[in-house]
Amino acid sequence: MHRLRTCAARLRPLTASQTAQNFSQQRRAALPRTFQPFRCYTAPVAAEPFLNGTSSNYVEEMYYSWLEDPKSVHKASMDWMSRTWTKCSACLPPPSLGGYGRVLTTCAVYCRFEEFLQRKWSSEKRFGLEGCESLIPALKTIIDKSSEKGVENVVMGMPHRGRLNVLANVIRKELEQIFCQFDSKLEAADEGSGDVKYHLGMYHRRINRVTDRNITLSLMANPSHLEAVDPVVQGKTKAEQFYCGDTEGHKVMSILMHGDAAFAGQGVVYETFHLSDLPSYSTHGTVHVVVNNQIGFTTDPRMARSSPYPTDVARVVNAPIFHVNADDPEAVVYVCNVAAEWRATFHKDVVVDLVCYRRLGHNEMDEPMFTQPLMYKQIKKQKGVMQKYGEKLIAEGVVTRQEYEEEIAKYDKICEEAHVRSKDEKILHIKHWLDSPWPGFFNLDGQPKSLTCPSTGLTEEELTHIGQVASSVPVEDFTIHGGLSRILKARGEMIKNRTVDWALGEYMAFGSLLKEGIHVRLSGQDVERGTFSHRHHVLHDQNVDKRVCIPMNHVAPNQAPYTVCNSSLSEYGVLGFELGFAMASPNALVLWEAQFGDFHNTAQCIIDQFICPGQAKWVRQNGIVLLLPHGMEGMGPEHSSARPERFLQMCNDDPDVLPSITEDFAIRQLHDCNWIVVNCSNPGNFFHVLRRQILAPFRKPLIVFTPKSLLRHPEARSNFDEMLPGTDFQRLIPDNGPVAQNPAGVKRIVFCTGKVYYELTKERKAHGMEDTVAIARMEQLSPFPFDLVKAESEKYPNADLVWCQEEHKNQGYYDYVKPRMRTTIDRAKPVWYAGRPPAAAPATGNKKAHLVELKNFLDTAFDLDAFKDQM
Repeated sequence: MHRLRTCAARLRPLTASQTAQNFSQQRRAALPRTFQPFRCYTAPVAAEPFLNGTSSNYVEEMYYSWLEDPKSVHKASMDWMSRTWTKCSACLPPPSLGGYGRVLTTCAVYCRFEEFLQRKWSSEKRFGLEGCESLIPALKTIIDKSSEKGVENVVMGMPHRGRLNVLANVIRKELEQIFCQFDSKLEAADEGSGDVKYHLGMYHRRINRVTDRNITLSLMANPSHLEAVDPVVQGKTKAEQFYCGDTEGHKVMSILMHGDAAFAGQGVVYETFHLSDLPSYSTHGTVHVVVNNQIGFTTDPRMARSSPYPTDVARVVNAPIFHVNADDPEAVVYVCNVAAEWRATFHKDVVVDLVCYRRLGHNEMDEPMFTQPLMYKQIKKQKGVMQKYGEKLIAEGVVTRQEYEEEIAKYDKICEEAHVRSKDEKILHIKHWLDSPWPGFFNLDGQPKSLTCPSTGLTEEELTHIGQVASSVPVEDFTIHGGLSRILKARGEMIKNRTVDWALGEYMAFGSLLKEGIHVRLSGQDVERGTFSHRHHVLHDQNVDKRVCIPMNHVAPNQAPYTVCNSSLSEYGVLGFELGFAMASPNALVLWEAQFGDFHNTAQCIIDQFICPGQAKWVRQNGIVLLLPHGMEGMGPEHSSARPERFLQMCNDDPDVLPSITEDFAIRQLHDCNWIVVNCSNPGNFFHVLRRQILAPFRKPLIVFTPKSLLRHPEARSNFDEMLPGTDFQRLIPDNGPVAQNPAGVKRIVFCTGKVYYELTKERKAHGMEDTVAIARMEQLSPFPFDLVKAESEKYPNADLVWCQEEHKNQGYYDYVKPRMRTTIDRAKPVWYAGRPPAAAPATGNKKAHLVELKNFLDTAFDLDAFKDQM
């Protein structure tokens, strides 16, 4: 309560009764009347009841009563007062802010950065900030005040508009490196595609000139998909807080910038807000700054949102919303100071709405007069904020015209000198724009320190110890559910028999990494128990509410902490968050599990724009793991497919080129790929691929199609012998049964992946074909195991080749594996298909139809004459 009283006292000059009348007159005079969507200032009282005199007087009366005696105001009234009073009054500038003029003189000059770019590169897209140049002093104020309050690290996310200005004047990116981005003749020095200049990020540690303290600033690289970077920023912020032990957000914070149309229109904004107060996702307050252009590309606000303000989405978490005229730099700075104070005091989200305009079109080549003629006629008459503010300071005697012009000339000279230096640049280095460096993980040139990966196996003692933890309750007087007691007992029996099922295989991987000091974070919907009730990583006391036990945090005395957290029912926001978390450090295993693999497509933007091409665009590695439950089991079209065809289509290997098979082929393939796609058929291999994620000398995203029925399948078990020192992940598991004794007698080799293997072996046994049909499991689909497929194909010279899958022909893996298998055998044989026929939906909703489809393709797989008519 003391904190609230202190903050409120600082805001005391802003009460509505003192300033509402002056404010209304000033704002109506200062801004063009043609801006109809400017509801913040021109809407009638009836439409904006929180601005009427009665409400403001009531709020003020309650406020002063509360200052005298907090108990005199009912809690419900106080909650209403915090929301309403802050909203209606925080947007108002204080009666006098003359002192700010002196502080802002130099900041205002920085607004010429945009003018310089327009002069030099008038035909280039740069998404300039003209019309909202006060964003720069706004950000500087938030950072300066936060630094004063103890913040040492600020993670920022923003759209393309104004990005180059922020990079130059807030992050302090070298001007010559920005200018050389406009040179189309520069050659790229780094591998990958790179990205346009207004998407790139930056990381910089410097001295804050106001506080004389060190501060680290990072602006996250992002795609054109507006607001997609929001949860990524929050995830990285959470990770930075986690690694420095900042449990309340005193040292690390985030700032998110938004456009008005996207803030109101993009659903991921809502998803991100709803993470803001969840224990495993809260970053303890974000300052949101909205560049409110009052237009979205060509769309008027009346067509772009149903709410009065673009910022109304923030009301779902009761965030204070400060509306401020961006043409009034002093008011902007004042409000940003208050916002930073709020965040530092209450550690909750806060929104600053910079009500401004966009001087040019959506980009510098766009003509806005086509669609907003009256608005842009008015805008053309508007003086720029720097000119208006300069004239104000000169009129008030704060600066002379000579001083003002000298400041402008000084900054122009800085830009011109940087422009000259930029011409000396011959090569474009994307790595200079890295937003999340990992000091010490790579060599100085950014390459891995080696191209070897040690064995991922563990000793018998380690496996036994972790298994005992997994099958026990390490807390005294803790009552677990009777059904769970039976599960733990069964785990104990498996450990005695040196065997693991899927849950234990995962437990072995996580527990061993934790023991080695690697943080493990597993997030997603229902992951604590597991969608299919197999995991049980959080035990609940049956007699004491909210008392829980996480045995994984009892593996070893000096282990790394294990975080397992049920997420909100969000895919887009949560996957973005975990991706950001994984960016902060290479020494953590970060996993996101979908409730069903089918649901990952609501996070498709994060997958398509960040995870798949992230390294190619931004030279930024990431080791995030996606666990996607997948399998055709008669559960209908929305509970069957993780859409493997989509992930495989986005793999960057060439299907028509057989790579050179060298001794380090497997690790080099991993190094060169954009992500790894696997479908493990046994828990031992799942154990190995998870450990390989950390033991490899680089980081790549890992996509795992995880099982459902195999979680409890009696044959889907692994022996300790498959997990001991010297063992590794098997990219392809060959058939070591009777067919291996007489390879020449084998008539067919069936390649498959995942669960269908067990259905194939069962059917083969029923047909009595165990010595004539070989079945090979392709555990790693991408990078494609050319070397192992080649060896397995050559082992059976008289066999035809069949790819069998349970998915439909136009889905699954067939279109990916067929051309690569053909390349492997130099197109000497066809690769036949056994599986479901093409279909629009991933699976049938009819159980009988499902079983008929299954029988049909299994019959095809073992009918040696099935493809004769196609030859």
